[in-house]
Amino acid sequence: MTKLRLAIVGAGPAGIYAADILLKHERAFDVSIDLFEQLPAPYGLVRYGVAPDHPRIKGIINALRDVLDSGDIRIFGNVRYGVDLTLDDLKRHYNAVIFATGAVRDAALELPGIDAVGSYGAADFVSWFDGHPDVPREWPLEAESIAVIGNGNVALDVARMLVKHPSDLEPTEIPDNVLAGLRASPVTDVHVFGRRGPMQVKFTPLELRELGELRDVDMIVHDEDFDYDEASQRAIESNKQITVIDRIFTQWRQRETGSASRRLHLHFYAKPLEIVTDDNGRVAAFRYERTEPDGQGGVRGTGEVREVPVQSLYRAVGYFGSPLDGIPFDDRHGVIPNHEGQVLGDDNDVMPGVYATGWIKRGPVGLIGHTKSDAMETIQHLVTDQASWWNPAEPEEQSVLDLLHSRGVLFTDLEGWHRLDAHEQQLGAARGRERIKVVPRDEMIRISRD
Repeated sequence: MTKLRLAIVGAGPAGIYAADILLKHERAFDVSIDLFEQLPAPYGLVRYGVAPDHPRIKGIINALRDVLDSGDIRIFGNVRYGVDLTLDDLKRHYNAVIFATGAVRDAALELPGIDAVGSYGAADFVSWFDGHPDVPREWPLEAESIAVIGNGNVALDVARMLVKHPSDLEPTEIPDNVLAGLRASPVTDVHVFGRRGPMQVKFTPLELRELGELRDVDMIVHDEDFDYDEASQRAIESNKQITVIDRIFTQWRQRETGSASRRLHLHFYAKPLEIVTDDNGRVAAFRYERTEPDGQGGVRGTGEVREVPVQSLYRAVGYFGSPLDGIPFDDRHGVIPNHEGQVLGDDNDVMPGVYATGWIKRGPVGLIGHTKSDAMETIQHLVTDQASWWNPAEPEEQSVLDLLHSRGVLFTDLEGWHRLDAHEQQLGAARGRERIKVVPRDEMIRISRD
């Protein structure tokens, strides 16, 4: 029987789901899958892109763990594609490769003053508070008033982590250095700005409701933002999620405010114009133009310019993919050009043996359900493209181990992840917490490799 030797680059949800779907697919060939991950630990943005006070994410991690623990997949952590392993290497040892490298950079926001001191990308901040091993362990939390640009779940995560009292984060898996940094923060006010109205937000009702449950934090909304146009009214009547969001906002507007020590302000109909800086090049204010509904579901400028004094600013306007050695890349959209997961070369022809799934395929949109359907589409093409698979010169499973050993790559495996996982849980148990993440890469590798 024909055997498929498949490499998957990226061990986040997209890569793991692709492996699981292929293993369960009705096919006329055997499958051997190797999963390569640049970090010593798996799960990608589920581990390093979700705020530590979101316990519901544990359900997703449990599902991913079950796939890895099935025994049908080998995982190689701490292996960097383009450094430790090249496209030529993959062609020598595999029939095909699926790239599931996601999108981990901040999308650009072209604004005057965006590079000022105190202006940050949300992705970098999320990596810091999630204990990503490749970012600095200190973060400058010196501002009393902070702006967050964006109206998606990441913007709310950032705002919540900035304004939430650190003592309420203690039971989570938040790293110690992050907790110490947040304790020293002098923040009193966080302002979240969205270009459109409150019924056009991109965050989920659950994310919004969590904000309103923060202890000793007043939720500040403005009545002028809730004079709904017909498009907003139709959205409330036709979309259950929007109905719930409207209900939450209505409750907030009826609350008494003024007693809390911190405040979270939501500003809608705010088109970013400029980050105002002081004489030292530091963030001093956020300047925006007030917008209004245009009657067609969008907004238009009113010409009214407003300014809110802040000392730092975070842009949470989306994630962006990164180019990969030897693989075409769409610089405008931050994805690998593809047709339903089949990677397209410079001449727009399908590249044999090369596939993509997840955010590097479709861009940083959609939730876990989209990731599964995405992977299914890619796997379907992989299965039917058997005639165009690569013919590897060294398809033996041992040959990949020999290659990594010969290059001195300190790779981690599934047993190593189990060791690190157990170690983090032991660290947490000693202090009444579920887990405390190990942050330094070299320490993660040392524990994993025993």
